[in-house]
Amino acid sequence: MPLLLSATPAQTPPGATVDATRYDAFWLWAGVKPQPALARAHRIYLLQGAVVGGDAPRLIAQRPAVPQVRHAELWMVLRVETLAWTPRIDAQLLAALQRWQRAGNRVAGVQIDFDARTRHLDRYAAFLKTLRTKLPPRYKLGITGLLDWSANGDPEALANLAGVVDEVVVQIYQGRHVIPGYQGYVAKLDRLPIAFRIGLLQGGEWTPPPALAANPRFQGYVVFLLNP
Repeated sequence: MPLLLSATPAQTPPGATVDATRYDAFWLWAGVKPQPALARAHRIYLLQGAVVGGDAPRLIAQRPAVPQVRHAELWMVLRVETLAWTPRIDAQLLAALQRWQRAGNRVAGVQIDFDARTRHLDRYAAFLKTLRTKLPPRYKLGITGLLDWSANGDPEALANLAGVVDEVVVQIYQGRHVIPGYQGYVAKLDRLPIAFRIGLLQGGEWTPPPALAANPRFQGYVVFLLNP
């Protein structure tokens, strides 16, 4: 399949709903059926599993088969509930990366999907720094981010994140709903000292602020796909 390369990130017209066919980067979650837009994707963030807490934190795989994607780069996503990882979780992650790579995929890196509260960003940065040392250098490390980080994140904590992660995808939605008033937070994304993308919800509303395209750290969009 041909690879779609965009000179500039695709955008939804102001005030419109997010049409997946206008974009080239997507999240594909467990239980969500593939859509035609994926055939033209440049990158796909594919959920591999969830790290759950409790008495014995563990990684639960949520993708039974190893993906085989030739036309787009892949990011392995882990939905994380706890940062209390065990050596077994680390080993499971590395083994999954090897399986994906051996299957012929172009695995770009690992994305951690963890709702780190703004006041705990320093702890999150410390966890990510440790995780970075465990990943083979060939893989990038990415994270999802909350809108509140741009407005209320501690500058030092954000700087620590910038020294560890390669990108953050800031989500303007929560669950299956766009966050009311997201425009005010997005307007402050120039405070982020990290390369970032904006996570949009398929079918959700999106109005890009005029200054966004001029931000040198803005890398484009990622659309969270939904079942019809």
